[in-house]
Amino acid sequence: MSRIGKHPVEIPEGVTCEVNGQEIVVRGKNGELKAQASKEVKITKDDKGILVRPCDESKQARMLWGTWKNRIRNMVKGVTEGFTVRLEINGVGYRAAAEGKNLRLQLGYSHDILYAIPEGIQIRCEKPTVVVISGADSQRVGQVAAEIRAYRKPEPYKGKGVKYENEYIVRKEGKKK
Repeated sequence: MSRIGKHPVEIPEGVTCEVNGQEIVVRGKNGELKAQASKEVKITKDDKGILVRPCDESKQARMLWGTWKNRIRNMVKGVTEGFTVRLEINGVGYRAAAEGKNLRLQLGYSHDILYAIPEGIQIRCEKPTVVVISGADSQRVGQVAAEIRAYRKPEPYKGKGVKYENEYIVRKEGKKK
């Protein structure tokens, strides 16, 4: 039985939630998020918040119970606080700059990489070597961070590349004479 799914998702002040069958719409100061829930769960709204319950006792329904509770909780958190991922760029001459709707990355290739910033995502460069990605949808923020990191993953010998702020790179020793 899901311990995560038992408790309702609390709705803070300034957030409105609508449940129309399997569709959930959450509005707040950071925008609006929509999701179409799976048929295996039943979503209801009451005075305490949003309740998620499995439709039957199948294994699939029990798995999706906690998943959808957390997705709705992330939607509520996204429209109130938002999500942020920080990337660090390590390497001589490696840098990034936000230019309007594009992110310009110089990662040691013969050309600059222009990454088009998707709608609903904000990217700013605090320093030339620090990129901050923020937005209301946690999945999209993580996906954008993963796509930027994929241009030059950190390598284990010198540690050059794009890494998450809290990521630890296991270093290897080079060749010996």
